[in-house]
Amino acid sequence: MRRTILYLTAAAVLALPAVAAPPNMPMFRWENFTIADGLPNNHVFCVLVDGNRVWAGTDNGLGVYENGKWKIYRPADGMAHQAVLSLALDKNTGDVWAGTMGGLNRISPGRIDTFTQLNSGLSNDIVYGVGIYGDYVWTATAAGASRYNTRTGQWALFNERNTPMFEIWVYAVSPAEDKVYYAVWGGGVLEYDVKTERWKDYNDPDGETELVLFKDQGLIHEITTSVSYVNKILWVSTYFGASRYDGRNWHNFLNKDSGLPSNFTSQVKGVDGDRAWFSTDKGLAYYDGTNWAVYRPAMDTHRPEMLVRDADGNITPIAVTTAPAHNYILGVDFQGDDIWVATAEGLSHGIRVKDNSTTKVTKAHEGRQGKSAMRVAKTLR
Repeated sequence: MRRTILYLTAAAVLALPAVAAPPNMPMFRWENFTIADGLPNNHVFCVLVDGNRVWAGTDNGLGVYENGKWKIYRPADGMAHQAVLSLALDKNTGDVWAGTMGGLNRISPGRIDTFTQLNSGLSNDIVYGVGIYGDYVWTATAAGASRYNTRTGQWALFNERNTPMFEIWVYAVSPAEDKVYYAVWGGGVLEYDVKTERWKDYNDPDGETELVLFKDQGLIHEITTSVSYVNKILWVSTYFGASRYDGRNWHNFLNKDSGLPSNFTSQVKGVDGDRAWFSTDKGLAYYDGTNWAVYRPAMDTHRPEMLVRDADGNITPIAVTTAPAHNYILGVDFQGDDIWVATAEGLSHGIRVKDNSTTKVTKAHEGRQGKSAMRVAKTLR
């Protein structure tokens, strides 16, 4: 009889489900800034890291955070408009370029210059995106794209007459390496080859605006919101999922078959050819090429939440005590290992936790499982 009991004890222990460790994903301690801390407005459209300074484009002014203090720029200070939609840094000159609802600004030490349809070759005063490539400033506007040569002062306009653009509502621009990419709202993605000066377009091949008919056939949707080109990999965010293109093959991401918390993506920021950050209306998502992590206030309780999804689709909640200010994320930028996040209810600073607690959580879980096994063994004895 005792042999039988010992056999059952071993079997019971072996039968306990194995707990796989969740992937080791970045963890952060979050601090959040609102108007109570000096932020111009809680609705933050964009964020730009400039060394030790952090710029935040908001619905009511441009804020710069430096040495623990905020300085604010509004139309009274020379800004074209109080709503600042996009930001870019010219690393050669140190100038910050700001796209607003009323024109384009160049913020230099001691002065602010304004470019509009009336005093320059800007396509439209609503500037959704701005990017720097060498001596050129590229803009994405509500009526096409513009390029400004900072050395000569000359402008070039791009629209449906001289590009494959069949929609002129241009939402974002990403100049990098040997290409310049535009996200065209309702018109897919436009590619400009710097060497050949030729344009190429990428569109949703099934032409279906409400659903995806064929997986990985091409760009996931025509309504694109941002593009990020890094290491010759193109990342694209849309209102209906996201895409990755390596020059030959497309890979698309939907929340039903990936770790995206939502298909409504406002921005994608590629780290390299495998890793990217996605800004969605249901949280900030990180993809390491295999696994996913989501950072947000929980959708139901609004408590801090971090979820990790592995390659097999297993989701592990990670114990955290802080989260970004809001689940609606509009953009990110990086400061070393830290991350700054623009949200609909404030600006968030994710301070990287070097001692990754996902390992601790896993070990604690495994420890609890081990104790359960001991209790089962004692009971059977």
